[in-house]
Amino acid sequence: MENKLLDRNSAIVDVIIPAYNEEKSIPKVIAEIPEFVRNVVVANNNSTDNTKKAAEDAGAMVVFEPQKGYGRACLTAMDWVKSQDIQPDIVVFLDGDYSDYPEEMTDLVQPILEGKADMVIGSRAKGQKESGSMTFPQVFGNWLATTMMKYIQKADYSDLGPFRAIIWSKLLDLNMVDQNFGWTIEMQIKAHKKGLRYTEVPVNYRKRIGVSKVSGTVKGVFGAGYKIIFTIFKYW
Repeated sequence: MENKLLDRNSAIVDVIIPAYNEEKSIPKVIAEIPEFVRNVVVANNNSTDNTKKAAEDAGAMVVFEPQKGYGRACLTAMDWVKSQDIQPDIVVFLDGDYSDYPEEMTDLVQPILEGKADMVIGSRAKGQKESGSMTFPQVFGNWLATTMMKYIQKADYSDLGPFRAIIWSKLLDLNMVDQNFGWTIEMQIKAHKKGLRYTEVPVNYRKRIGVSKVSGTVKGVFGAGYKIIFTIFKYW
């Protein structure tokens, strides 16, 4: 599909949702995913609640990843997608905490369908954020990371938002390896270095359901910050 335009009626779109203890939010997320999506794959990241049952009852395919880590969960879901006889054209990554608006997926995939981009980042910095939806460390961390990427890698991003769409074959070419907090920035840096056409679309953002595993704890904030900065210099 390298140079072939896709339309929403023919493009195969799969969604990957890494999830850890999201039993209250995951049904809402799945219910609002557009109908053009083929498979919704929830990577149950060793949840201790009923995330698995809630996701299955909502119609998702659930895969299990016992090793905790955002990137690890995404990689496990990707392995399931690889196992399918018919591969997708586009994969969308979406969080399971209901902070994103799944219906905005339509806008997210449009630049790819039009042949204008290989990867699209949903930018919270360019959209409307509900008051309190992002903590100061999140806002500052995104600004610092994107600023560093701009001056070190010459990459033009405004956000590390997890809501993103990418051509499946291009994603496989990136050879993703990060198993935790560096997943999103690794994808963006590698996409830039490999010359992928990328763009951003504004997405809205609301307060998540439950407590964030990253911004909700001091350990999570510093752990994510360290890994993001480490990843930037790793691929310098």
